[in-house]
Order: sequence, then C-alpha cells, then structure tokens
Amino acid sequence: MQAMRNMFCSWSSAARLDGKTVLITGANTGIGKETAIDLAKRGARIIMACRDMEKAEAALKEVKDSSGNQDVFISSLDLSDSKSIRGFAEKINKEEKQVNILINNAGVMVCPYGKTADGFEMQIGVNHMGHFLLTYLLLDLIKRSAPARIINVSSTAHQWGTINLEDINSEKNYDKQKAYCQSKLANVLFTRSLAKRLEGTGVTAYSLHPGVVQTDLWRHLSKPQQAVMWFTKPFTKTSVQGAQTSIYCAVDPELQTESGKYYSDCAPAKAAKAAMDDEVAQRLWELSCRMLNITWE
Repeated sequence: MQAMRNMFCSWSSAARLDGKTVLITGANTGIGKETAIDLAKRGARIIMACRDMEKAEAALKEVKDSSGNQDVFISSLDLSDSKSIRGFAEKINKEEKQVNILINNAGVMVCPYGKTADGFEMQIGVNHMGHFLLTYLLLDLIKRSAPARIINVSSTAHQWGTINLEDINSEKNYDKQKAYCQSKLANVLFTRSLAKRLEGTGVTAYSLHPGVVQTDLWRHLSKPQQAVMWFTKPFTKTSVQGAQTSIYCAVDPELQTESGKYYSDCAPAKAAKAAMDDEVAQRLWELSCRMLNITWE
C-alpha cells in the first residue's frame, strides 16, 4: 500500500523560496494548508487568504509551528463576494512589495444550489469567477514581481465538464456534479488563456489535478457517493500527497519556461479536448469580464 502511495508523485526538490512571497487561497485546511507548510519550510513569506478566520487562526499556528517560519500571515478573503475580493486585493497591493507565486487553491465541490453575493451559481462563482477577479486585481503586482507564477488548482473532473455559455449560472437546470465539472474546466481554460496573454512578461501559469484527496470537500457528496469514497479511501491521497503537484508547479525550476499547461502527479498531463478549445476559452474570458464588470484584454 505504501508503494502505491509513493507512486502518486515521485518528484522532490530542495529548492528554496527565500525572499519570495506566496499567496494561497483556501489555505486554512486541506491541500492549501499543506502547501503553505511546505513553501514556508522553503523560506517563503506566506499569505494565507481564508474565508473562515477562526479556522485560519488555528491553521496559522500550525503552519508556523510545523515550518519554523514566522513570516506567515492570514488575511480575510471571501471568494463568493466581489466586494471582499476587491478589498483583499486593495490591501495586498498596498501592503505587499511583491507576490511571486499566486496559488488559486480554494474551492467548493458539488454543493446544493446557491448563489454568490454577486448572483453567480456558487461553484462557477467561487471556483472560477472569484479567482478570475482576484488574479486580475493582483496582476500588475505579480508582473512587477517577475519571474512569477500563477497556479490554478483544477481537477480531473474537468474532463466531464462543458461550458454552458448560455446558462453559466445553471439557472435553467442545476446538476451539482455538472456544475462542479464546468467550474473545473473553466480553471483549465482560464489558465490556457492567461498564459497566452502573459507571454513575454516573466509570469507563467499552470493548472493541475491534485488527485482524489481526502478533504472536507467531500461533505456535500450524497451518502452513496461518500460510501464509495470511503471504500476507495486506500487508493486516495492524503492532503500532504494532494499538495505535491501544487508545490511542484510552484517551485520546480524546469517549469520556469513552461506556461499554460496542465499537470497531475507532479508531471505534465493530457487535458481534455474541451480544455484545448481556444474559441470557447476566449468566449468564457469575455463572458467572465462582462459578468465581473472588468476590462481585461
């Protein structure tokens, strides 16, 4: 069984991040927290952007204690509310000299139908729109910090996704699995479009599948689905294992000249055909800008 777990990701690196600033969304739990611990051990300044500040306080202590790095901070960010995103970004742009690595890690999964403060279906709203807006608002600072990286945590679920440009908020028909897959496909398409727009800036972009990870994202699964996940638990990843591909995309020196690609198990992976559709990617980009009321060429 241990050999099987080791097969998930054989990559390792002693690369340091001294003098670098890393911003991680959803860093108070799961793979986000484990990513924060690892990158803090490498000497980075860590900003943990979290919605639940009570959990964030506990996670902050754990990250500091586990890494021995005291240059770790928490800041409030609710990706389901554009006012919170704008306020957070304003604070970061004002207080931070640089952001060398942005890891868009936070997300919601197969939740009951709900809408964000801005009227977006919750999964597309948090997983895609929230991170799209955050990246836009921080991009000038990230560019000034080059070489820099933007990492979008997607999922293999993107393979079953379809971007419904006519009903992106699933108002006509809501299926929580389909909505989740759509949001994860949006992550990969966003990364692909972003990489093209960032050519020549020294900023690179990556999307990834962390693996089937044992996290509290499972809480919205149906009881039969949870039973299946429990049965297959020996073949799933711990949060530490699930964080490895995020860490790989953040620190591997060989990726410095790569951009726009999709990764799994600490290696390049083949994204779904739908994730390679540049026409849909462009239309999604334009729709996202209109819905967020931003101009991003």
